[in-house]
Amino acid sequence: MEHNVQLKAYNTFGLEVQAANYSVIRSTAQLQQIIAQDKLQLPVFVLGGGSNILFTKDYTGTVLHNQIEHFEIIEETDETVSLRIGGGNNWHQTVLHCVQQGWGGIENLSLIPGSVGAAPIQNIGAYGAELEQVLKQVYCIDLNTGQENTFSHAQCQFGYRDSIFKRQLKGKVFITYVEIQLSKTPKINMEYGDIKAQLEQMQVTLPTISHISKAIVAIRESKLPNPRDLGNCGSFFKNPVISETQFREIQQKHPEIKFFEVSDGIKVPAGWLIEKSGLKGKQIGNVGMHAQQALVLVNYGHASGTELLYHAQLVQTTVFQKFGIHLEMEVNIW
Repeated sequence: MEHNVQLKAYNTFGLEVQAANYSVIRSTAQLQQIIAQDKLQLPVFVLGGGSNILFTKDYTGTVLHNQIEHFEIIEETDETVSLRIGGGNNWHQTVLHCVQQGWGGIENLSLIPGSVGAAPIQNIGAYGAELEQVLKQVYCIDLNTGQENTFSHAQCQFGYRDSIFKRQLKGKVFITYVEIQLSKTPKINMEYGDIKAQLEQMQVTLPTISHISKAIVAIRESKLPNPRDLGNCGSFFKNPVISETQFREIQQKHPEIKFFEVSDGIKVPAGWLIEKSGLKGKQIGNVGMHAQQALVLVNYGHASGTELLYHAQLVQTTVFQKFGIHLEMEVNIW
């Protein structure tokens, strides 16, 4: 266990904050030993790729950096393959490897930053796909007892960018492995967003999962700033779901609004709401919403976490005043 460790290199906003206690975890046995020796100072934050956290101050507890790397085929048939993957594996590299093997189901989740262990916490999703569509089980260590537990798909209680790990079990478990099942005869999913247009630009008429992955990488790279160049956490807000009545009222004033019908209402793009509120590309001091993608909060230089949080709250207030819609932050705030 290290003490007073600088976390700037471990969070994609590039914020200079310290962890009072910090340990790199490379195995379940190592973590269980730390717990058995009562070395965890609460609160506990499990760090993956650092792409979904906004630190507004130093972390006074213990940061456990998940670097458990593993990749194993645990079951295979003519139609499917089941994989057990370490929580410390890089998500995008995992996607690329599976695509190269011809295993489909996560290609639409290409270039999402972060680690495999963080994926079920957020139930990551993009371009018409979500992790829960392929997830079978999540393996965890109880940070209080050191006991290893397994959560089935149903026990994960997945929702839109949500799971039991983000709510009741937040700060209480450490995800060691994730089990997913992919298809050897994958269905091509290109109905969402700009995928079809990108494929046309690539002159692809019979797309494979490899084409889908490359198209999505190209789209994301054209819209999202690289954290190495401009500190950010990707999409900062969730796309809100509103009632059909409220949506029709907005649509009367803004016929061009994009929308998606979901089981509990109408989902509207948060980026569109932010742009129509006049905040796309608007920089205030060291922070702002990105000029190419209004959903991305960026650190233009030497912003503090409190500056970034204040700007996010300004966005929430402005959008609510204009549309009567509350934007929910997608990232974790400390």
